[in-house]
Amino acid sequence: MSQPLPSGFLWGNSTSSMQTEGGWNEGGKGKSVYDDRPATDQSSDWHVAIDDYHRYDEDLDLMAQQGMNCYRFQISWSRVCPTGDGEFNEEGIRFYDNLINKLIARNITPMICLYHFDMPLALAEKYNGFSDRHVVDAFIRYGQTMVDRFADRVPYWITFNEQNLYSMNEAFRIAGYLQGPETDEELFQISHHVMVAHAAVANYLHAHTNAKIGGMLAYSEVYPASSNPRDVLYARQIDEFLNRNLLDVFVNGHYSTEWLTFVRNQRIDLDFTDDDQATFDQLHSDFIAFSYYRSVQINSSMVPINTIPNHYLDFGAQPVPGLQANEWGWNVDPLGFRDILTKVYNQYHVPMFPIENGIGIREVYQGHEIQDDYRIDYHRQHIQALKDAVFTDGVEVLGYLGWGLIDIPSSSGNMDKRYGMVYVNRTNHDLRDMRRVPKKSYWWFQKVIASNGAQLD
Repeated sequence: MSQPLPSGFLWGNSTSSMQTEGGWNEGGKGKSVYDDRPATDQSSDWHVAIDDYHRYDEDLDLMAQQGMNCYRFQISWSRVCPTGDGEFNEEGIRFYDNLINKLIARNITPMICLYHFDMPLALAEKYNGFSDRHVVDAFIRYGQTMVDRFADRVPYWITFNEQNLYSMNEAFRIAGYLQGPETDEELFQISHHVMVAHAAVANYLHAHTNAKIGGMLAYSEVYPASSNPRDVLYARQIDEFLNRNLLDVFVNGHYSTEWLTFVRNQRIDLDFTDDDQATFDQLHSDFIAFSYYRSVQINSSMVPINTIPNHYLDFGAQPVPGLQANEWGWNVDPLGFRDILTKVYNQYHVPMFPIENGIGIREVYQGHEIQDDYRIDYHRQHIQALKDAVFTDGVEVLGYLGWGLIDIPSSSGNMDKRYGMVYVNRTNHDLRDMRRVPKKSYWWFQKVIASNGAQLD
């Protein structure tokens, strides 16, 4: 048995509301942009998910039995405020109030995420999502209200899941943007509006509560494809434009010099006001949260001339040679995980908190326990990499939250890509009985938690 992690280390699970709750038209909930998205050949619709709206007691018991002491869940904005900017729905707020109380009764620390891509449909249709300042103000109102209701019992918060996605083309899918030319200037404005919303809620939480909050990134390690100086340059610029620039605001309250110079040279109108900077001036982060699944490499020769760094990966991303990957091309790279933990901590000296990590594999339940040794191996390697970052590199790490405990539809709605340590008996188009069945990895992770990371065999 190797060295355990420090006492108080958080072990747990992360989920999003549209991937777990279901109950899309119950309890006074308004529509989100996901509720109108139809099923396809390769994905389900979002009406039922894994029906946590009705079955969360069962899933909380599975967490408690495994020994988890932290659960990061998302509040559905349209469940607690059906139109996004109108009256609040007390029945929806009671749902999360009960969830929080039941977590605490099981000695599981709740962690709240305020937004995981599911914009209230009314705000998307009327204002085109975060491209409009009205939606920024509506989010701040929503976020501050949730802080008022829950921060007395919820010690950890994040505003936006994987906030750097709003610096990529993905922004036009996840920010409630329904129509328009999808210009680079709009992309930068959306990214800035989201940062203003984050900062305002974080400042409010710090001013009124003792809870902690941090920014969150989707952090993939990006290597240069070769020693070609342009490959090296592009890898560095990707990290600067998609990660470090946002970290500079989260921690230091200002965008990076390189990024601001680029914006000025490109004559991009950020819609950046003096009030925005005043809000940033008050901002700080209690931790840096991130998801990590895989790494890629960047081949600069594939990137067209005059492409902005935000789009390099759209053209030049390649698989990293020599690494195993799942059928969707997501590789296994625990050294990339360690490198992110260490290099970010070395620069910012803010506690690190990986809150998503896992591997998606196609699995079929045939009446006996699924032997998912590949998932055990994935988590074993990444937890060991985390321990190396802590004990060898000196990184302060708050916890390790997997994605996830229970099978849920992937971010694309695909139930075939399963991340969980518990099988959920449904497919993309057949709900079946949605019975929960622990896999082999469930029992392995139970031992890991009981030993506080010392027992990884």
